[in-house]
Amino acid sequence: MPKEKARAAKPKVERPLPRVIVVLGPTSSGKTALSLRLARKHNGEIINADARQMYRGFSIGTGKPPGRRGKYATHNAYLVRVQHEEVMEKAEDAHLDVEKLYPEIPHYLMDFLEPDELMTVAEWRERAIRAIDGIIERGHLPIIVGGTGLYTSALIDNFDIPHVPPNPALRSSFEKQSLEKLVSHLLKLDPTAATVVDLKNPRRVIRGIEICTFTGKSIASQRKKHPPIVDAFEVGIKRSRDEVRRRIDLAVRRMLEDGWPDEVRKQHDEGVSWNAPAMTSIGYKEIARYLRGEIMLDQAIHLIKLATYHYAKRQETWFKRDPRIHWAKDEDEAVEFVNSWLTK
Repeated sequence: MPKEKARAAKPKVERPLPRVIVVLGPTSSGKTALSLRLARKHNGEIINADARQMYRGFSIGTGKPPGRRGKYATHNAYLVRVQHEEVMEKAEDAHLDVEKLYPEIPHYLMDFLEPDELMTVAEWRERAIRAIDGIIERGHLPIIVGGTGLYTSALIDNFDIPHVPPNPALRSSFEKQSLEKLVSHLLKLDPTAATVVDLKNPRRVIRGIEICTFTGKSIASQRKKHPPIVDAFEVGIKRSRDEVRRRIDLAVRRMLEDGWPDEVRKQHDEGVSWNAPAMTSIGYKEIARYLRGEIMLDQAIHLIKLATYHYAKRQETWFKRDPRIHWAKDEDEAVEFVNSWLTK
């Protein structure tokens, strides 16, 4: 019998990468409002990329949207109902089903981390990928939101990040040193660290020392890009530095009116150390100094605003490196950018 003809190999069908919206920008630039609007419009679920908003119970000073812990499609999430309270009351008065009109939007990697824990970039990236997979399976749109540029870059550029677990003993010894000494020590280990580490952030500097100490390699050499795993559209609202400062001032005032010092006092009374990572972030450490009687409230407010201005400037510098970001003049234009991309 003649030999059967070899079957032609089936061409490999490549699946398109999952489409992901990334809302980024400096603090107080309007990321939260934009992300919630996009989520409502495009049936989206949100993944938090703000290091401070991960901490459970630290809500007012981090600008976390009002919400609650709960279940969404059997998954733990932070649920936010997007609608002004006054409008919701009117809907209830008209006997409308508020829950159907304004369903809760799930936020992952938000309000879940214990105040004394740290989330490494590698851990965040792994959790974010799992969340994206689940969102795509449900037929929804993943929307990543936050100002921690290293997190979003690790995902978009698919960095190969070293898995170096935090070392409590090492951190304890370094936390007693001044920022100047920490930076000096890091730069001796890795002269190129300034290109990838925020040298104004003690936690980031200590993390850099950890990585260099236990791997013996520079940080930049270990952040190698790999082929993309998501099709990301990066968008942010471009605001002048003066406008960002004005919005920061307004945000700080609202946080104080909402009881920020009471939140900090409550967390400490419940056992959170003044030295816990969540308690030493911008704003919380200044409020803590006020509560300990080290400075007056007006001094704390001044220091909070100053630290936040500097932080926003560092964020702006970081995001300037990425030419892929689509900067909009306002929220409406940002929504148009996203609509246009999604319809391609």
